Amino acid sequence: MNPRYLLRIEGITVFAAATTTYYLLDGPLWFYLLLFFAPDLGMVGYVSNPRVGSWTYNVVHTYVLPLTLLGIGLWQTLSLVTLVGAIWIAHIGFDRTLGYGLKYQSAFGDTHLSHEALDFS
Repeated sequence: MNPRYLLRIEGITVFAAATTTYYLLDGPLWFYLLLFFAPDLGMVGYVSNPRVGSWTYNVVHTYVLPLTLLGIGLWQTLSLVTLVGAIWIAHIGFDRTLGYGLKYQSAFGDTHLSHEALDFS
């Protein structure tokens, strides 16, 4: 099976698990909808140049920070922190499901899931 399909299946699984977690924690729908696309603000770095843009995008589209938030929120019983972590994780899973990956510096479309401008032959 093509690894891209596995990564998309993984993405939908992460999205569903994080959204279910949010729901089970009784997070309000309006808050979920308000913050769901907030990580896409990481694209603002592309206004400067692709190097900065890829860095800012990748920082907010890896699981390290939101999993840290989720863990701290659960550990310290901080419901707001836990809910933000769950929303953030759901967003990343949603992006992976759609085929959006971490960005290379060469171009916005060059990701770990597909390389539009890179030739690897």
